[in-house]
Amino acid sequence: MPNPSDDAGFARGAAPIKSHRVKIVSWNINSVRFRMEIVERFLREAAPDILCLQETKVVDDDFPFAPLRALGYDHILIHGQRMHHGVAIISRVPIVEDDRLDWQANREARHLGVRLPNGVRLENVYVPAGGDVPDRHVNPKFGQKLDFVERMTRWSETLSHPTLLVGDFNIAPLPEDVWSHKQLLGVVSHTPVEVEALGQLQAAGNWVDLGRHFHPAPARLHTWWSYRAKDWAASDRGRRLDHMWATADVAAQATAHTVFEDCRNWLKPSDHVPIMTEFAW
Repeated sequence: MPNPSDDAGFARGAAPIKSHRVKIVSWNINSVRFRMEIVERFLREAAPDILCLQETKVVDDDFPFAPLRALGYDHILIHGQRMHHGVAIISRVPIVEDDRLDWQANREARHLGVRLPNGVRLENVYVPAGGDVPDRHVNPKFGQKLDFVERMTRWSETLSHPTLLVGDFNIAPLPEDVWSHKQLLGVVSHTPVEVEALGQLQAAGNWVDLGRHFHPAPARLHTWWSYRAKDWAASDRGRRLDHMWATADVAAQATAHTVFEDCRNWLKPSDHVPIMTEFAW
């Protein structure tokens, strides 16, 4: 981890900064304006320091800044797109925009990277879902998804800074990450080719999967349940599509990882629930 006194965001020669707990959340909100009530409720109840949203589905000019700032989240960076995709980082601590990488190679708003005051890079990503057929020759969307992950892999190979990578990866890698490994082997998000691609991405950056670091398999750890189920909790056909990965130096400072499954019961819920990692920084 970098020394905070070496970062431009801290005064040189100042007394050492005591470590404190920082809570960072990732959540595919599936339209931030439509679900603003539960975003506000979550911020009040969980009080994260930083909230990373995916699938905001709003152009930058229409983003709902006011209710977030009213709750003390004064630092908001957005990368929006009308009706589709979109990512945002909402913070109570200063953040500086670092990059917007076009891993989709078509200018879709699927990534936003920032630097935190302690020098850690925070990368918020929304990986394409990939359509319904796991064959790039008959389903171009599936090929785009694999190419997206491949570009992320090449980027990971060049990492030289402490980094936290969060978001909706749209891949559940482990057999224990889905409600039925056998039944989902041919379903997009858990196919062997996707799992292999995600494994190569993880290896390229020596990423630590914080979810499984704190909740090792075979522990149940789902973050997404389809809207198609009449009673999502009763059927419990979940998948772990949302992830937080960290470089080893950042992972060493992580103290806890939480999945807020109850949020799936809230008014007008997203099909995803928030996940949070706490750090001693």
